[in-house]
Amino acid sequence: MFVQEEKIFAGKVLRLHICAADGAEWQEEATEDTSVEKLKERCLKHCAHGSLEDPKSVTHHKLIHAASERVLSDDRTILEENIQDRDVLLLIKKRAPAPLPKMADVTAEEKKKQDQKAPDKDAILRATANLPSHNMDRAVVQTNMRDFQTELRKILVSLIDVAQKLLALNPDAVELFKKANAMLDEDEDERVDEAALRQLTEMGFPETRATKALQLNHMSVPQAMEWLIEHAEDPTIDTPLPGQAPSGTEGAAAAAAASSEAAAGASSTDEEARDELTEIFKKIRRKREFRADARAVISLMEMGFDEKEVIDALRVNNNQQNAACEWLLGDRKPSPEELDKGIDPDSPLFQAILDNPVVQLGLTNPKTLLAFEDMLENPLNSTQWMNDPETGPVMLQISRIFQTLNRTEKESPP
Repeated sequence: MFVQEEKIFAGKVLRLHICAADGAEWQEEATEDTSVEKLKERCLKHCAHGSLEDPKSVTHHKLIHAASERVLSDDRTILEENIQDRDVLLLIKKRAPAPLPKMADVTAEEKKKQDQKAPDKDAILRATANLPSHNMDRAVVQTNMRDFQTELRKILVSLIDVAQKLLALNPDAVELFKKANAMLDEDEDERVDEAALRQLTEMGFPETRATKALQLNHMSVPQAMEWLIEHAEDPTIDTPLPGQAPSGTEGAAAAAAASSEAAAGASSTDEEARDELTEIFKKIRRKREFRADARAVISLMEMGFDEKEVIDALRVNNNQQNAACEWLLGDRKPSPEELDKGIDPDSPLFQAILDNPVVQLGLTNPKTLLAFEDMLENPLNSTQWMNDPETGPVMLQISRIFQTLNRTEKESPP
């Protein structure tokens, strides 16, 4: 009986778990003396875009050892790469380099930029030299052209103070705000998709890194996996995302609040209720405080800006990265401190708002205060509260009063 020589000297058979970037997973068996290139060819048979007729398909992909995050060399064997039985390998398509632009394309692009370039100050002066001049009070124009979103923040700051004072007089205020606080606990959006996290950890990625990758990539497993591979050698990969507090911080704050409530037990019932209500207000403010977009923070910090000033810029500009960048490079107006200033309590606008019956009734509703707090630090959530049956009518009245007075100011002579 004859036995083939290759079977006599064949290495140990390993069962490998292969994961593709599109989410496909399968088992692949290979001997220890199989080259990485041969294994890659077999893996590509499972992919729709893989074709052995195209030799470039093999060179355009790479195999990565998930546990060690190493890119496997094509000319080495599985044994030489120290691959063990049941190891997880990732099949990733290499990024193709961007083609160099042709000279004609460069010239056309430069010409297009020149055509779209805004005129400078000298060009504007030359073009308007023959126009008649008008003496206008810039302060009046600026006042008459007030932006509702800019003024709304000042209005909300002042209305929050009024609402807190009114609600503190309600004998059921403590119970109402305890329920509101519990509603916020259920509405936290910092949760991580458990299934996606489990999928990444099973590939060998640490849980903290996998969590960070999912948060940065909107819970997309393929994008998170690609991010983990690209930043494997990054020394800051385990650094918490900017603006995120350690998990123990909230627990310590809650414990401190509990201890302060216990200490207040010896005081009178009214003082205890006020203290408890104050603590609930603080908890609500902490949960509704501004949350900077993590990707925008990282991008701006890579430009050389400090984390604190980046978060200030995003807060001033409603988490808009481009606007925040312009704010950082410009005169930085308005300043973050100006965001916390309320409207003049004696102004006609604020008096008209407080005199409105719908607003008066809304200020006695704890949900209205929650809406004001949320819109103050997360202006993009305004649409949600405008469509709410309880808070929508209040916001509608505030908008109508502002537009009416603003229109009156525009029509009045300067």
